[in-house]
Amino acid sequence: MIDPEAALGALVQQALGAQLGAEFAAADPLIRPSSFADYQSNAAMSLGKRVGKPPREIAELVVAELAGAPAVQTAEVSGPGFINVTLRDDWIAGQATAQLAEDRLGVPLAEPAQRVVVDYSGPNVAKELHAGHLRATVVGDAIVHVLEHLGHDVIRAAHLGDWGTQFGMLIEHALDVGEQATYEQLAAGEFTDFYQAARAKFDGDRGFADRSRQRVVQLQAGDPQAMRLWQMLVDDSMDYLRRLYARLGVSLTDADMAPESFYNPMLADVCAELEERGLAVISEGALCAFPRGFTGRDGNPLPLMLRKSDGGYGYDSTDAAAIRYRLRDLGVTRIIYVIGSEQHQHLEMVFELAREAGWLVSPATAEHAVVGLMTGPGGQRLRTRSGEQVKLAGLIDEAVDRAEKVIAERYDDPAQRTQIAEAVGIGALKYGDLSLARDSSYALDFDRLLALTGNTGPYLQYAAARIRSIFQRAGLDPASAGGRVLPGAVQPGEGAERALALQLLGFGRAVTDVAASAEPHKLAAFLFDTASAFTTFYEQCPVLSAEGEVRASRLALCALTLRVLETGLRLLGIPVPERM
Repeated sequence: MIDPEAALGALVQQALGAQLGAEFAAADPLIRPSSFADYQSNAAMSLGKRVGKPPREIAELVVAELAGAPAVQTAEVSGPGFINVTLRDDWIAGQATAQLAEDRLGVPLAEPAQRVVVDYSGPNVAKELHAGHLRATVVGDAIVHVLEHLGHDVIRAAHLGDWGTQFGMLIEHALDVGEQATYEQLAAGEFTDFYQAARAKFDGDRGFADRSRQRVVQLQAGDPQAMRLWQMLVDDSMDYLRRLYARLGVSLTDADMAPESFYNPMLADVCAELEERGLAVISEGALCAFPRGFTGRDGNPLPLMLRKSDGGYGYDSTDAAAIRYRLRDLGVTRIIYVIGSEQHQHLEMVFELAREAGWLVSPATAEHAVVGLMTGPGGQRLRTRSGEQVKLAGLIDEAVDRAEKVIAERYDDPAQRTQIAEAVGIGALKYGDLSLARDSSYALDFDRLLALTGNTGPYLQYAAARIRSIFQRAGLDPASAGGRVLPGAVQPGEGAERALALQLLGFGRAVTDVAASAEPHKLAAFLFDTASAFTTFYEQCPVLSAEGEVRASRLALCALTLRVLETGLRLLGIPVPERM
């Protein structure tokens, strides 16, 4: 099965090479969908100055070469040099039939496959996940699914915050209130209250703050009492994270936790290596690195503090150790950090330090996949009425409760209604994030997220459920629509059939585009366009009342659409209920 854009791009490049010389055979064909044909190439427009000919003349040469190509029905020059191309119906039919017969639906395996770390979610011990964690969690998980589907070796890494000054504070508070009381409070899930009480003492009691800082040094040195209390905090937090990730349908497990404490034995060696290379120096009693190209408002170089003046370590040193470990010990060739924009400069400094240290060298790459904010009305930070951060668990509960009200009239069975509401509510919440460019921010609006029309999770879930109902009424299994039960092949006759078949052929490109850019919204947009094309097809082309080869072809198109929608939603981490 051939991607139409790739096939047409290859034809345009071949034409450019034949007409303008071999050096132009690698030129970007600049293919894009067109409202005047199936696709448009702007290659001639971009090459005019380089070739020394009017773009329209170049376009006419390309069109002459495209004439007679098996995939091309018509190729025409438009305006100053645009090339409009319409593909042959039988070529589209053949490619769609081949796609239906493929297990991978036209999605290629990566060559070569890479070993990739995706760092996402950003949980912290003794802190509940809040609404702000949703984007980094679901975007990161979708990126992981897509990369794995393409055959990459992906290492999930939830950089668990379980080390640093705050743990001295938490351990000291646990000693003050008593171990049993601490255990009971954490077992009840009262992480926020526990943390806030400790924080209030840290901010208001200088003696407590000094003891907390000293407790951090003891913890990092392996003091038995500090380690035992720290482990209790970690264990209770992991119980909470397991439950929340499972409900959200996120693929992170205990094995994927990449805790800061894991890097503790490496910190001294990292500091020594950077000192030896001349990349770290003592500044005001602390060991600091000053990566090139980063200065403050005063023009002075900005530091990464690798070791504090009291001998303790912070997240700068942990992040340096993490990137060294991932590149040197794990042998990864790509690292994707799915983190908020406020960390951009810090990450760029870590990347630059890694390059200067010789850890991050080509072909290995490190990138910051920026995620924006979910806000309240007016762009304000999302808060409860009392001014506190909205807990992620509470956000999920509200989404599910609202979803149950939306679908209540469809289900008499309360258990079934609750089950479907869980899938619809969580799907709506996740898709609301994934359907937007990950670096954008948006205001939470449950009415929009749960709408059964428009670019929403419920709309896509409903589209898949509606296709399943077609097969149920026909007494057929859609999974068998590769030719064993459904006779014939995809033979689009009507315009809506052709448009749907052509749309489905772009699935492989949509998935690979997500992998290249770490932008799941591109797949979400493709799936919405697919569902929209199917809706038009369904309204204009009767399926079950058709006869013979027409009926078989339309059932095959339905089966292909269902498989593409379900596979795409699975890659995004969106649950797909069998009925709605």
